[in-house]
Amino acid sequence: MSAALDSLPTASAAAGSPLRRRLRARLGGALETMNPRERAALVRLLGLIALVPVLLLIARRSVRLPYEPSLITCYGLAVLTGTAGLLYLAYTQYDDPAVRTLRRRAPGHETFPALPERPRVSFLLAVKDEVGNVEACVRSMAASDYPDLQIIVVDDGSRDGTGAVLDGLADELGITVIRLDRNIGKKAALVRACALADGDILMFTDSDCVLAPDAIRQCVRAMVRHPDLGAVSGHCRALNPHQSTLTRVQDVWYEGQFRIAKAAEAAYGAVTCVSGPLAAFRREAVYNYLPAWAEDRFAGAPFRFATDRQLTGYVLGQAWRGRALKQRHAGSPFIAGQDHPERRWLVGYTKSARVWTNVPAHWRPFIHQQVRWKKSFIRNLFFTGGFMWRRGPVPALLYYGHALWVLAAPALVFLHLVWAPLHWAAGLTALYVAGMLLKGSIWGLAFRFDNPGDRRWRYRPLMSLLSCCVLAWLLPYAALTLRRGIWTRTPA
Repeated sequence: MSAALDSLPTASAAAGSPLRRRLRARLGGALETMNPRERAALVRLLGLIALVPVLLLIARRSVRLPYEPSLITCYGLAVLTGTAGLLYLAYTQYDDPAVRTLRRRAPGHETFPALPERPRVSFLLAVKDEVGNVEACVRSMAASDYPDLQIIVVDDGSRDGTGAVLDGLADELGITVIRLDRNIGKKAALVRACALADGDILMFTDSDCVLAPDAIRQCVRAMVRHPDLGAVSGHCRALNPHQSTLTRVQDVWYEGQFRIAKAAEAAYGAVTCVSGPLAAFRREAVYNYLPAWAEDRFAGAPFRFATDRQLTGYVLGQAWRGRALKQRHAGSPFIAGQDHPERRWLVGYTKSARVWTNVPAHWRPFIHQQVRWKKSFIRNLFFTGGFMWRRGPVPALLYYGHALWVLAAPALVFLHLVWAPLHWAAGLTALYVAGMLLKGSIWGLAFRFDNPGDRRWRYRPLMSLLSCCVLAWLLPYAALTLRRGIWTRTPA
């Protein structure tokens, strides 16, 4: 594990010229000493100044719109406006809840039950045939600097020696290991662990992840500081970014998905996916809904994927969907034991809670992973999409705008990359590709801002091309194969 930690990508954040580091440190120090309102106003101003080039592009396209009301003009304007909006929210409205008190709180947040000053944490992991990864993961869990920690690992019917590794770790580290002779699936395995968990906070990670020693403490600090936070996502990067071009692309993409996309949602307490690498939940916010999660059905069949989005949806939407879910599983001990009231919890993201995950280094496992994620997106759309409009205009716009983008992507890609060349409209194709590269470059510059001296920002435009040329086609395939499901990730 130590060898893996030696070259983690966050080391690049300290890179760059000494002058640049000093300027950033002075600016950060000056902002921290300012009055909160003055600091917020200055940050908004700096954010607008940084976005001036993008805003000028938007203004130019808007002026041309009445004279060129074409699909490509409207589409390009929507993409640029959405990108600028996400960047503005992420860099001017987001506060790390582990570091600073949030500006937006849940309605009636004073009435939410407070956590103890040092709450008990149950850290849970389910594994199947992960003999090559599980030891580094469990050791990083046990190496946490958080003092009151219960670790439970479920071996869900492994046949590759994972059980022997876990038995050795149990003897050495004092963790609890649950051995299942028959594979029951990741969600059901985690719920088995939850039945033994006694923590005020339930935390999850994946077996191919390594955590920073202070990751748990940062999540706990955020939730203690904000009793209305029902769930918190950590910040994930690739553990193996140097393995191939594909892993470098994914590492830069992960940074943006957390630092920008999740930060924008977190500014309004409405993160729609508390991601599996590091997910923290208040016990009261999720405990009654674990049976619904484990026994989730969709399209007339059990939905076996571990759907981080769905578990997050139970926290976001329990004020409107919680009572019906609990009635459906009223006989479960997770509900009969203690019925927690439905609340309008916030769901946040803490940038300072760091975790690294092994990302696919080759195309086949990468495509398999993306198909799984598309299936989870489709399933969750039918649940979270039914109430997200109640969370407020900005969270609704972020959620439904992203959903519309994903759903429309296959048709738009077909139009620009297939129909246009066949109809001698290659200029339309070139314009579309140029737009994707421009969008990727903007995200890449954001990566460079957060990671000065790290030249991997140049890989971000490749991810935009990959999304439009390859990944968009996976949504129809995922929809047609929803009933196919396997527990494990395909090996990288």
